[in-house]
Amino acid sequence: MQKIETLASWIEQSDNIVFFGGAGSSTESGIPDFRSAAGLYQTEQHSPYPPELMLSRSFFVKMPEIFFDFYRSKMLHPDAQPNGCHRLLAKLEEQGKLKAVVTQNIDGLHQKAGSKEVLELHGSVHRNYCMGCRRFFGLEQVMASKHLVPRCPYCQGIVKPDVVLYEEALDQQVLISSMDAITNADLLIVGGTSLTVHPAAELVSYFEGTRSVLLNMDPTPYDQKANLMINDKIGEVMDQVSRILGI
Repeated sequence: MQKIETLASWIEQSDNIVFFGGAGSSTESGIPDFRSAAGLYQTEQHSPYPPELMLSRSFFVKMPEIFFDFYRSKMLHPDAQPNGCHRLLAKLEEQGKLKAVVTQNIDGLHQKAGSKEVLELHGSVHRNYCMGCRRFFGLEQVMASKHLVPRCPYCQGIVKPDVVLYEEALDQQVLISSMDAITNADLLIVGGTSLTVHPAAELVSYFEGTRSVLLNMDPTPYDQKANLMINDKIGEVMDQVSRILGI
């Protein structure tokens, strides 16, 4: 509880907070992560194809049916709701304290909670585009498709999720904006990420402030560098911080 009170006081004293998060910030919303004991990479071990392979660009091109079968059944959670982490960050942005959310997640829960300054390093399931005519489609349109592999109604091209697959590069403008936000932060909160996916994990090295917080259930390569470490469920921690701050 003392660590949570310290986090709350640091938030109160800061006016340029940046949150850098990963899959662990959405697990309490019912969305499984990748690398934990209950994550997709463990639970899907008996599949003919490992998830890392199915989520690669080359696999998507060669076997779109298998890709979309996995993607639709394991990656889409349209009914998921924001948890305490998403809600507190949205409130802090509304107060002008939080300047940006940098996320590796593709679920759109930060926006669903009300956050506006969200830098999505790996894209979003809510944006989908035709590989032929480049028209964009929402998640509802893709899920409503009668075909396993969604097709554009205008040109019949495959509609690809606007998410960064393995073998694909990150959007450079999003990456640069994330670097700038982290560099200028006076408080960096890192939550729910193993900090093993590159180049996203390297972003924490751009932080030049004096207060960094790491919220994660499992050890990370950043543990020794953080000024404050809390090994607990991030949604529950943020709910407690919210109560302390009275917001």
